[in-house]
Amino acid sequence: MTDDATQALRATAHPVRLQILSLLTGTEMSAAEVARELDLTHANASYHLRQLLEAGQLVVASEEVIRGGVAKRYRHPWDQEHRTARNPEERQAWVRAMAAELVRRTSAAAGTPGNFTDAELWVSPEVFEEVKALLKQCSNRLHGAARPPRSEGTVKVAMTSAIFEMDPS
Repeated sequence: MTDDATQALRATAHPVRLQILSLLTGTEMSAAEVARELDLTHANASYHLRQLLEAGQLVVASEEVIRGGVAKRYRHPWDQEHRTARNPEERQAWVRAMAAELVRRTSAAAGTPGNFTDAELWVSPEVFEEVKALLKQCSNRLHGAARPPRSEGTVKVAMTSAIFEMDPS
């Protein structure tokens, strides 16, 4: 039996599920809406939504009656604390999923200038903590401003960040 953190990691360490989490940050959606937006079958979208829900990465925001059935609408509670990888194997799985998503996203880039940084540096602990806090602030700002897909007056953007202290050896 896996623990909750491992289940959450396995649920999110999948490119389609990362797309779903991003999609459900700005709005609540049903499986049918997710399927249309991501060009998936309804069954495939439902499967991925169930995996994310069971792992505690989504919540059922509402339910509505449609043609005699009940459709759940899901959302990603991005502002709640989520467990992170606790060991090297979990961390590597998460990084592989992030890397695959970054490749997909950059291939879909609109060609406008962005900001890319790759660094392995020695800095003071104070600078490290300051930059870590700034990245969290940027992430929270984008997540908090997220809107439903294709909303008037919006642009589709991507943000991938990782900052961590390394072993000095």
